[in-house]
Amino acid sequence: MTQGLGPGDALDDATLCARLARSTGDILTSIRTAGAPDPLLVDSDGLGKSGDKVAQAWIARVLSLHRPDDAILSEEAEDDPSRLNKSRVWVIDPLDGTREYASARNDWAVHIALAVDGEVAESAVGMPEMHTVYTAADYREGRVKADFGELNNRLVISQNSTPQIAVDVAEDLGMEITRLGSCGAKAMSVVRGENDAYIHAGGQYEWDNAAPIGVALAAGLHCSRLDGSPATYNEPDPYLPDLVICRKEIAEDLLASIQKFL
Repeated sequence: MTQGLGPGDALDDATLCARLARSTGDILTSIRTAGAPDPLLVDSDGLGKSGDKVAQAWIARVLSLHRPDDAILSEEAEDDPSRLNKSRVWVIDPLDGTREYASARNDWAVHIALAVDGEVAESAVGMPEMHTVYTAADYREGRVKADFGELNNRLVISQNSTPQIAVDVAEDLGMEITRLGSCGAKAMSVVRGENDAYIHAGGQYEWDNAAPIGVALAAGLHCSRLDGSPATYNEPDPYLPDLVICRKEIAEDLLASIQKFL
């Protein structure tokens, strides 16, 4: 059992979030280091799916010990409709960026978020290849200070798809497009100041963006749906296909540009 996650340890939500993100990242890194020849870690589905399965089992086990009364909404588990009757729901993606993980890239992430009454209350994004866990609590409580630096006019989008609206907005505002894999990797690149904004349209679910949005909001960024409304969680249909994360000083102009192309 990873230190600090044993059944006898009393952990607050923020600490549990952070330790789950870090420990899951450690497990996934170990699996990738072991490689395909080890049948105990990697099955016939391939490295990425094996990582998903092992990480999901670990997170589910830890939450069953520490938060047995909470619900879980995960990409890698069957949806349990009883979660809709719960105030507290853990929204998780054990391995966001399976392609990147399986192809030895570093832009994959672990997403751990706790939604309370539809809003992200605690969240952590683990970036194991960067040896970093970003947490909402660190920014909220001042342990980490957001320093975005100067605006650089860069807009990050998916490595694996090209949303037309992002292309249109980039052209409208004269922004340079960059690409990364995981939603968490893209969102944290804005948190670090490497990009000014991140736009996504199509193909995401609550587990893809709950943790990244939680951290980004705590760091002082603007986060919303493309129409400017807030993202809400633990909905009957977890499909949540679009988002924008950006520096607050460009949010008005960015949203105005997005409206032209919706």
